[in-house]
Amino acid sequence: MPSFLIYTLGCKVNQYESQYVREGLERLGLWEAGPREKVDICIVNTCTVTAESDLKSRKIIRQLARQHPEARIVVMGCYATRAPEELARLPGVAQLIQDKADLPQWLCQLGLSCPPQGISSFGRRHRAFVKVQDGCQQRCRYCIIPLVRPVLRSRPVQEVLAEIHRLVASGYREIVLTGIHLGHYGLDLPSGQPRLADLVAEILEMSGTFRVRLSSLEAGEVTPKLLQLMWARPERFCPHLHLPLQSGSNSVLARMGRPYRLEDFLQVCAQIRERVDNPAFTTDILVGFPGETEEDFQATCRAVEQVGFSKIHIFPFSPRPGTPAAQMSDRLQPTVVRRRCSQMQEIAQQLRRRYIESLLGRRVQVLAEEVLASIEEDMNRIPLFTPQDGEYTTIKWGHFISNDLSNIPLNRDNHVPQNGEFKNTLYLLRGTSERYVPVYFLGSKSWTGHLIVLQAQALFEHTHDASIGLWAGLMLENPEDSRNR
Repeated sequence: MPSFLIYTLGCKVNQYESQYVREGLERLGLWEAGPREKVDICIVNTCTVTAESDLKSRKIIRQLARQHPEARIVVMGCYATRAPEELARLPGVAQLIQDKADLPQWLCQLGLSCPPQGISSFGRRHRAFVKVQDGCQQRCRYCIIPLVRPVLRSRPVQEVLAEIHRLVASGYREIVLTGIHLGHYGLDLPSGQPRLADLVAEILEMSGTFRVRLSSLEAGEVTPKLLQLMWARPERFCPHLHLPLQSGSNSVLARMGRPYRLEDFLQVCAQIRERVDNPAFTTDILVGFPGETEEDFQATCRAVEQVGFSKIHIFPFSPRPGTPAAQMSDRLQPTVVRRRCSQMQEIAQQLRRRYIESLLGRRVQVLAEEVLASIEEDMNRIPLFTPQDGEYTTIKWGHFISNDLSNIPLNRDNHVPQNGEFKNTLYLLRGTSERYVPVYFLGSKSWTGHLIVLQAQALFEHTHDASIGLWAGLMLENPEDSRNR
């Protein structure tokens, strides 16, 4: 029986499309090969958003050609659209798929009579990405994506709902709506057809235990109806918005071709705060755009502090051939860009700590995603920071956990999801809250993949990767007791 491998680079949309291909190939009877197993077809889903993305794609293709010399290498993705001749010259490349809209046709050419209408699973994750839209026509001057994905395509509402129903039935408890330009969902449809807020409203009315998160929106695309839904359904619609700011300088924003001024962005954030309880704002910042002065950069620093982002993705400017920004002559010295990125990172860490502290004492809805360790193992000390005391307290597991399970400060009645019995061995688990903050807590392995409601008690410093999150204690609610609102 033939086998395949899939390598995916880039965004959530690429990850979704790789899953679509995976399910199509499995319908054909192919199986996904493991390490050191013979492979007949290698699919590389490329990204071209930066020069580094191109480099990684070429490196993977060459590695596959060496490791599996008899395999057919099929290349798809944005790099395949932008430079098909360049990729076709690489060793082992047998086929290029330049338009993702051709994926169903490609599966039919392989012999599949009925291509999938979406996906039914998302690997071993507990959240699933659902692509509802494709294409971008915004044409920011630094971005190559509108050149390689220019056609707007919105999926029918009923098709999206059917896909989410399958995913929830398969146990996925968070659905992340994604697209190349998510806020443009419905713009390609006839007048009067659903837009993004209408789609979200339909999803929120579905039965089942799950929550919905939006991947990314421009600030101007946060409509009053979206805010109303987020305000009315916080247990189902995550109060988290990723709003790319890119720069806090109006002159830089204008040169970037961004569709707003800083004042407009700040006003939208203020309006969201008026309607939504303690929303989490995350963002992208592009540092070192050609012509960015020190004054421009300091304006960006002030802007991110004013918004109070809970997480900032920082990108140094990378010129992409074919974009207007690649032709701009007033580029900054790399040392200047690195210094500014470092300064922005320091601000980002301070803002993140501040936001996470604002959640202490609150109820947090957590998707339990990963078992990190058993408390019986020899674990490192975990520093917990309590703002009320203003000091760190180092706690060893043996000092924190009572031998009497009834005294464990975790839940009220030893009741766990699926009515399972509380095991003698507890585990350190990690999950993600509705406000996109990591949460660490003690519980049973059986909690993994469930939504549970906990109380945030302290800051959690993970000693291995220097990350910060919430330490949660008392379990207030489990998914089987929750209302399917």
